[in-house]
Amino acid sequence: MSLVVDRRLKVFVLAAVLLITAVLGAVVSVNLGRCVTNCTPATSPGALSGDKAAPPGPAVLAITPGRGAADVDPLAPVTVTATSGTLAEVVMVNEQGNRIVGITTPDNTVWKPGVPLGYGRTYTVTATAVGANGAPTRQSSTFSTLTPSNQTKVALTTTAGTALRDGATYGIGTVVVAHFDEPITDKAAAERQLSVTTSPPVRGSWYWLDDQNAHWRPPQYLSPGTVVTVEANIYGAPLGQGLYGQEDARVSFRIGDAHVSIADDLTKQVSVYNNGQLVRTMPTSMGMGGSETVNGQTISFWTQRGIYTVMDKADRVVMDSSTYGLPINSRLGYRETISLATRISTDGIYLHRLDATVWAQGNTNVSHGCLNLNADNARWFFDFSVPGDVVEVRNTGGEPLKVWQNGDWSMPWDKWLQGSALS
Repeated sequence: MSLVVDRRLKVFVLAAVLLITAVLGAVVSVNLGRCVTNCTPATSPGALSGDKAAPPGPAVLAITPGRGAADVDPLAPVTVTATSGTLAEVVMVNEQGNRIVGITTPDNTVWKPGVPLGYGRTYTVTATAVGANGAPTRQSSTFSTLTPSNQTKVALTTTAGTALRDGATYGIGTVVVAHFDEPITDKAAAERQLSVTTSPPVRGSWYWLDDQNAHWRPPQYLSPGTVVTVEANIYGAPLGQGLYGQEDARVSFRIGDAHVSIADDLTKQVSVYNNGQLVRTMPTSMGMGGSETVNGQTISFWTQRGIYTVMDKADRVVMDSSTYGLPINSRLGYRETISLATRISTDGIYLHRLDATVWAQGNTNVSHGCLNLNADNARWFFDFSVPGDVVEVRNTGGEPLKVWQNGDWSMPWDKWLQGSALS
């Protein structure tokens, strides 16, 4: 009896084992089927097939400008780039063997010169890079920059032609002048290289007085405390007919207190204001009026009405009528040394001391065009004034003040804008 039970038990266990094996086999086959269609293999096909990974490659270099390039713009990009690998060394020299300093990116893949290149020079760039395989790659390029047929410098000045001084203080009517030492045929190209920035920001525009002088001013007088920065980034810039900029220029200055003087021919008084407050009233004698024709030239004796600015001043000035066509020995000719003279026009209008006309000051115009003052007032005004201060002349006869006479502020803003080469 026990033997039969033992046999049955063995049959039952064997059947159970076969059943479990069949079930597990089905699960395994399902799982394998899903893995084949939806899963990513743990190893690459190459590894499964026994292939080896590609060996590390060499460095690859690119140099711009390329070998033999000529007439290269000195401001054009000069770069050495490791498109594969990293830069180990870059040496750039000119034709005299002088080395040009350079800047490399933190990842050592790009190099460029740290200074502008010169005109008419020959440069050689030699670069070495190391690839992933550890082997060096060397490449070089020799190129030359263009030689301009002519160059021009620019001076940043006041309307008096005096250089604007870095850090100096000027009046609220200051007009910036960019004076080129060569005639400019492409004024638009030149104007694009000129910029004026202010703090606080102020809108302004350039006006071309002639082929060599561009003037800048805003619509209204500048506010006290304004900081003005002027830049002429002309180096390397083509300015027309083979002319190129020779070097850049930059200056920054500050606007001081608001000095505005009003000379009124109705009252024969000069009223001087400081930041809107009347600080002095000075009797004056202005131009006697009328004109005289000498050798076909008509000479006016009016003090022209308009808005002037202080240009400069000198304690002693020789005033000679022959400089504007009126002979010294003529009826109205003169040659005198004048003291305490503050100039406000390019053609010789001053506020100055003249003791001989004190009797007329405040009641009669007897001058050739200047504004005569007594000694005390001339000294005070001389000490008070700075270049760029405003002087308005009102109610006089004759022709109004023109821009070339230092009458920039006499021109309406809409007409001023038309003088820009970019308008």
